[in-house]
Amino acid sequence: MICRTWHGCVPVIHAEGFAKHLQLTGIQHSKSIAGNLGAFVRRETQAGYEHFFLATYWENLAAVKAFAGEDYSIAVTYSEDEKFALISDPYVFHHQVESIVGL
Repeated sequence: MICRTWHGCVPVIHAEGFAKHLQLTGIQHSKSIAGNLGAFVRRETQAGYEHFFLATYWENLAAVKAFAGEDYSIAVTYSEDEKFALISDPYVFHHQVESIVGL
């Protein structure tokens, strides 16, 4: 299984709005792709910014590419992201994992 990780942050004043936006865009989009096994978000507040760490889980690389395209190491972003002053890491990371285990 492949775990795809992304990080972005927004000013704290946009945190709740971006959380809802992320649910309606990245999370629902990824879950709509065949081969998606789940999506999880962790949030952390630091120095006036809310950081969002998104992990999506995939059956295989073909499923990742169905979501992100051939250049799958580039972050998937959405046009409305700018409304929340999102600072998005431009690259994502992929990890081969055996299972999904909550902490």
